[in-house]
Formats: sequence, structure tokens, C-alpha cells
Amino acid sequence: MTPITEVEGRRLALSNLDKVLHPVTGTTKGEVLHYYATVGALILPHLRDRPVSFLRYPDGPEGQLFFTKNPPPGTPSWVRTTPVPRSEDPRARQVVIEDLASLMWAANLVVEFHTPQWRASSPAVADRLVFDLDPGAPAAVADCCRVALHLRERLLADGLEPFAKTSGSKGLHLLVPVVPTPSPRVSAYAKRLAVEAEAALPDLVTHRMARALRSGKVFVDHSQNAAAKTTATPYTLRARARPTVSAPVTWEEVEACAALADRGGRGGRGGRPGGPGDPSDPSALVLLMGDIAPRMEQYGDLLAPLFAPERAGAVP
Repeated sequence: MTPITEVEGRRLALSNLDKVLHPVTGTTKGEVLHYYATVGALILPHLRDRPVSFLRYPDGPEGQLFFTKNPPPGTPSWVRTTPVPRSEDPRARQVVIEDLASLMWAANLVVEFHTPQWRASSPAVADRLVFDLDPGAPAAVADCCRVALHLRERLLADGLEPFAKTSGSKGLHLLVPVVPTPSPRVSAYAKRLAVEAEAALPDLVTHRMARALRSGKVFVDHSQNAAAKTTATPYTLRARARPTVSAPVTWEEVEACAALADRGGRGGRGGRPGGPGDPSDPSALVLLMGDIAPRMEQYGDLLAPLFAPERAGAVP
């Protein structure tokens, strides 16, 4: 029997609550839904007014994974959708997650949440700039932290304030609040900084996607600033064997992790971290589902400044 629950006056049918979705930890779908109910106040501001794309993994990360921008079949009429014209389909629409009921409906589909750098109310006008720092083995997260610190100084010099979050995979994301700016201009600026980073740190950074160029380096992916691209939404779970989360970290934690690379270590290997930013553990910037509620109590939302207009900088 499929349990029926009520969320903010909406009736939801929740299915397969005992199914294991993250095999290493035995994390069930019911536990995943509980996570989203717990962190709704954190994730919803990052989802509101942004067309969402879903990476669905209904049978866990070892099952079929598929990426969809279109509203899934059976989307309830009370879930908001917004027009997102695409060249191949000028009538296309996407889901917008506005409230806890919509969040829980989407979480029941077993998804990663991905959003663009612009709002549905202003398509292709970015209010965030993003860098995805992706390490190519044997480079890993400590090397990403070194690159993040370099980019932070460069951005601050231009009057822009970056914030860091784990990717939920191997690397790190930088998010920067910007005065609403056309996406092509933001993309061009981000690419310029990525090229500069490669010139400044040639043994550590590449700005090009080609796999042959990425061994032992950090790929500074600037492409997600394009209007058609998306990035893992803050606080989304990722389709991994463990229930990793793309979650914000402090710059002190980034500095502590970067110290591993400065000492010649290669962060990102090993097992469960002793804690984010713990320099004794090379996997220190891995955050799991169970880490988020305590961090919420300690920090609130470290990415809250993204919503403060006075913190947004002008793109040069």
C-alpha cells in the first residue's frame, strides 16, 4: 500500500519508502524524503523562481540515470511550471519548485535538482556566476581548494564576492552573486578568469574540457554560466553510492583543505571524513546527508548572502 501524506494541504502518495538508494550506507528512500523535509527551509530559496532540471535515479546510482528538463508525466496541476523556450521546442515548459509540497513531490521521484544561474522571471539574465572546479586524478579536492582560493582573490579584486560549496562529487563549486547581467556577458567574463587562472597556475589548472588535458589538473569549468546550462542546486543530494550533498562550506574549511595540497598531499581519497575542513583527513570536504542538519544549526545558510542585493557585484 502506498502511504498518503499531507504537506501544506496537498495530498502526496509516497512510494517505496524502504528501497535502498545509496548502497554503501544503506540509506533508504524514506530517509531521503526525511532529509528534504528537514532542509526545506535551506534548499527552497535556491529553487524558487528557477526552472528546475531533474537527474532521476529511481533505482539508485547503479540503476538507470536520466536527465530531464520537461515536467515528468503525472506532474500535479498544482506544481508550478514556467515557459522556457528552447530552439527545438519554443513551447517548452519546466517545473519550478516553490514550496515544501512541490519539493516533497519532486523528491519522491528520486532526483538531483539542477538549476540555471537565472530566474524564470528574467530568462538568460544571470544573478549568479558559477565555477565548477573538477579535479582530474590524481588531482582532487585539496587541489580544487587551492584553485578556489586563487579565484576568490581574483574575484574580490573585481569587486565580486564568491561563496564555496562542495559539488557532492569530487570537486568544488564557487557561486558569486552578481547584479542581473545577460548570460553571454557573464559567460565571457567567467571564461576570461578561467584562462587567467590557467596562465597563473599552469601546472594546476586547465580551462579546457578535453580529457587528455585534465590529468593531474583542476578543470575550471566556466561553461555552466551559459543560459542553457545548469548546476547542482545547493543542498541537493547527488546520485552517488553514499548520500553526498552539494552543500556550502566556509572559507576557513577551504583553506584548511588547501593546506593538504600545499604540503604535497592529494585530497579527496580515503573514507568518511573526520569533519569538514579537518586537515588530518584528505576527504575533509565530503558532506553527507547526516551532516547537513547539524551544520544548519551551526551556520544557517552559508549561501544566504546570494540573496542580499547589496552583496551582488557588477560584472566587469
